[in-house]
Amino acid sequence: PEEDCSLVCRGERGSPCGGVGRLSIYKVEEQLPGHRKRNVHYRGCFRLPKSTISTFPVYSFQPNLTTQSCIETCTDKELPLAVFKTLHCFCTWTSSLFSLNQQSDQQQCAGNPALNHTSNSTTTAPTDHDHYQVYHTPVLSRCKERMFLPQRSSSLVALSSFPGAGNTWVRHLIELVTGYYTGSFYFDGTLYNRFKGEKDYWKSGRSICVKTHESGQKEIEMFDSAILLIRNPYRSLMAEFNRKCAGHLGHATDTQWKSKWPEFVSSYAPWWASHALSWLKFGRRLLVVHYEELQRALLPQLRLITGFLNVSMTEERLLCAQSNQDGHFKRSVAQQSSFDPFTPDMKEMIDSFIHTVDQALQSRNFSGLPQEYLPR
Repeated sequence: PEEDCSLVCRGERGSPCGGVGRLSIYKVEEQLPGHRKRNVHYRGCFRLPKSTISTFPVYSFQPNLTTQSCIETCTDKELPLAVFKTLHCFCTWTSSLFSLNQQSDQQQCAGNPALNHTSNSTTTAPTDHDHYQVYHTPVLSRCKERMFLPQRSSSLVALSSFPGAGNTWVRHLIELVTGYYTGSFYFDGTLYNRFKGEKDYWKSGRSICVKTHESGQKEIEMFDSAILLIRNPYRSLMAEFNRKCAGHLGHATDTQWKSKWPEFVSSYAPWWASHALSWLKFGRRLLVVHYEELQRALLPQLRLITGFLNVSMTEERLLCAQSNQDGHFKRSVAQQSSFDPFTPDMKEMIDSFIHTVDQALQSRNFSGLPQEYLPR
């Protein structure tokens, strides 16, 4: 009986995870090719010499060729890029030919291909016969494979943030773009399935960086360097309150907002400021990353992060991070409450903390906080 599976999933509140002597069993349906929901992304419009195109390992010419059938062909051939022009489909590996800086004006490629890979209609021929539409196939997802550092590092790098600032999301991005596990100062069983470094001893030197929310001088000085991740305190406080009440992907109830929220803000808002101030004061070598800048300019920020971590980044890894940037770490927007939980007194207190942290950043020659941190 369905009611026998009554245990709540720790990692996904509201879903059943078996019961006493019971397991929840699911069947994964294999869908027909035309109905597959796959991780396909439009890469851009590229001008490619015919001499280069002729070297690609797979070529297909079909009268009724569509972007979807080209992507399916390249996926079946286990190649990460589908290169498409009316009637012509090429499959190949990632290379410097498809650098993020080499994209052509989209007008050079016919139609509007923006993620239109499910279309069953053919595309109008390009005006310049050397321009092709390029798509990532699901094969690119193999770059999500990762491992521990091949040699233990003697330098410990912290990924430090106030809770609710997006630490889990940034760990996901760092693992995608470097191929190495991140570690944790703690052990969160709900994250272990996503982060295999979660269970590793944080001082082992096997992880590319270590998650921490600590802000004491002793704990900060244990690390040789740190990425300090800062997020708008209004957003951070709400995210952490939701996590404490309903897990990593859940939402607090209306009752919890009314009963627990005021005390939570009075306790956690000062911590948001003291966390940043302590790392700015005691951190030996810092890279400050603003959550909002990472959202706005993902690739440049990831280049800064990998440079700070002294990791060489391949084009394929960068594309992988871009294609899978959300991961499984975003709460449903549809479930979010639309009301403003912050009272005038709360805003006055938080705004004063924003000004203090902003001044501290600038005094250490870092960029100040984004203007959007202050409510409009």
